[in-house]
Amino acid sequence: QVQLVESGGGLVQAGDSLRLSCAASEFTFNNRAMGWFRQAAGKEREFVASITWSGGLTYYGASVKGRFTISRDNAKNTVYLQMNSLKPEDTAVYYCAASRRYMSGFPFTAEYWGQGTQVTVSS
Repeated sequence: QVQLVESGGGLVQAGDSLRLSCAASEFTFNNRAMGWFRQAAGKEREFVASITWSGGLTYYGASVKGRFTISRDNAKNTVYLQMNSLKPEDTAVYYCAASRRYMSGFPFTAEYWGQGTQVTVSS
């Protein structure tokens, strides 16, 4: 059963922090790298971060490196995105994604997508 459900989005002010969560089914989580992407209105979907199945390696897009942190809890089938020092340009719909099984974390090719959660950062 394929399931990826994001949560934690909302409206925040510039400089605030937010943590997104993505709960996955065991089928969609086990042995897969996980990633976060975002899509702002009128723009293409952008890679944000990814993490290997073991959690030992993480990768970040240039625009979020140093501010965002991806992590995962394999016991809970959940991946997180901690977002600090948020900027108005971080406003977007954030999508969780699961790679094909046994693929590396980068470059990240998604096999499954969540429905997305809106993050809005006001100035």
